[in-house]
Amino acid sequence: MLRTLGEYVLLMFETFKRPDKGPVFRRQLLVEIIGLGIDSISIVAFISVFTGAIIAIQTAYNIDSPLIPLKMVGFTTRQMMILEFSPTVISLILAGKVGSRIASEIGSMRVTEQIDALRVMGVNPANFLILPKITASMLFNPVLIVFSMVVGILGGWVACIVTGLVPSVDFIEGLRGWFEPFTVTYAIIKTLVFAFIIASVSGFLGYNLKGGSVEVGKASTRAVVVSSILIILFDLILTQLLLV
Repeated sequence: MLRTLGEYVLLMFETFKRPDKGPVFRRQLLVEIIGLGIDSISIVAFISVFTGAIIAIQTAYNIDSPLIPLKMVGFTTRQMMILEFSPTVISLILAGKVGSRIASEIGSMRVTEQIDALRVMGVNPANFLILPKITASMLFNPVLIVFSMVVGILGGWVACIVTGLVPSVDFIEGLRGWFEPFTVTYAIIKTLVFAFIIASVSGFLGYNLKGGSVEVGKASTRAVVVSSILIILFDLILTQLLLV
């Protein structure tokens, strides 16, 4: 385990060296933003809108005391989406979609000896392949998470109107009440950490792959599993540091 951690740190040192050619890096960064970020918008929107609706309906269903105002449904939906669902659950989904893609892409290049060819040509393979992916994830994942928050809250509001469980006025009043801007900052900080974990761990597992094409699939699976475990672990750590 210590050896693996050391190899990961050394690879990150190689990754974060200054790119040899700025225009090449910017072009590759744009490609990664499209591949890792924009292509994930549809799945993020679909999952967020239905999860927001589910949270709102379940909260309204469990309010069985007349002492609890219905505006708590809007408040609970907002807090759940901002504090936990959007930054953490969406990041877990991205670990499955984006992480497996990064690991398989870089792993395939390792198996076909394209990484060795880059090194022979005098190119830093880690910097050329992994840095654009980490940068793209850390730039675009916060956009996806904020989008998820908005869509999820909107889904909860529509669900309350359609089902008639909560009047629109009460939901919006709870949505606007007791809002602390730091909760959004907290969610963005978590998102940045999770984005780095997904891209760097997946890149590391693909880059250090040994074996043939069968190992590419195994590396993709390991990337999802390891990234998911680290996301949950750092979710606890960051919550303890930032909220408690």
